[in-house]
Amino acid sequence: MPSRLANIVIHALQPRMLAEFWCAVLSWKVVDEEYGGVCIAPEDGRLPGIDIFPVTEPKVGHNRLHIDLRADGVSTAEELDRLLALGARRVDVGQGKDASWEVLADPEGNEFCLLSRTIQQLEAGE
Repeated sequence: MPSRLANIVIHALQPRMLAEFWCAVLSWKVVDEEYGGVCIAPEDGRLPGIDIFPVTEPKVGHNRLHIDLRADGVSTAEELDRLLALGARRVDVGQGKDASWEVLADPEGNEFCLLSRTIQQLEAGE
């Protein structure tokens, strides 16, 4: 049987603060706290979840692995506004002005992308 993705791990200076950000972004909840880390997951407990563990040094450089999001039930523009209001910020990692996605960073500087098509557009084959 092949391996299964169980959790994505993010290192953070302030794990609880970053967990609250990602819970708000994804409408998830904190499911466990141990070893100074905070584990978050969807309400229904499906995997993968995100584990956020403490580190003492700040993030340097851009991520080699990142999360991609799609708007669900709202336009991509509305979702972008919501993410920015939650504390995300736009970043330039060399994506260029014609990119079909927005590169953002969470409050600790971890990059993630908001893709241009919504879940509904993707499902409709647009």
